[in-house]
Amino acid sequence: MSNDRFPQFIDRLLSHEGGFSDDRRDPGNWTGGKVGLGQLKGTKFGIAANTYPMLDIKNLTRDQAIAIYRRDFWERAQCHKFPHAVAFQLLDGAVNSGIPQASRWLQRAALVADDGLIGPATLASVRATDPNDLIFRFNADRMEFMTRLKNWAVHGAGWMRRIAANLRFAAQDN
Repeated sequence: MSNDRFPQFIDRLLSHEGGFSDDRRDPGNWTGGKVGLGQLKGTKFGIAANTYPMLDIKNLTRDQAIAIYRRDFWERAQCHKFPHAVAFQLLDGAVNSGIPQASRWLQRAALVADDGLIGPATLASVRATDPNDLIFRFNADRMEFMTRLKNWAVHGAGWMRRIAANLRFAAQDN
């Protein structure tokens, strides 16, 4: 069996992400990253116009989205270096809120300085911490962060359902 957990995790992640959406209220659907700024190109498989403004979002294939997630999120966030239960939470947080923010949640959960840069101290602390404790603290920070976002009223319930599902995944992973 391969140690590469990405294929299993991408299926989980994509279960949170829908098909094509061009909801005008979602800043991620705009190439400028704010409602009404730039072009309304939408989001598909969770790949958003604000992050990929030059991409033809509407015609994006699932395989293309998976390649983007592996390259730009799994590898850049160094998910493969962490215990698998933690790796999925980091991947999903990075996709949903960006790698620097997810890295800070992980660092706070591991009780190290939260500079958003994963280095040797973060890796060592994560490996020395009970994964369940890490996941609880990571998701507690994530939920607190999300409740402070301007678009909480529009997307908050969906974000909480996503994190609830991730906690169920964590129970499977431990």
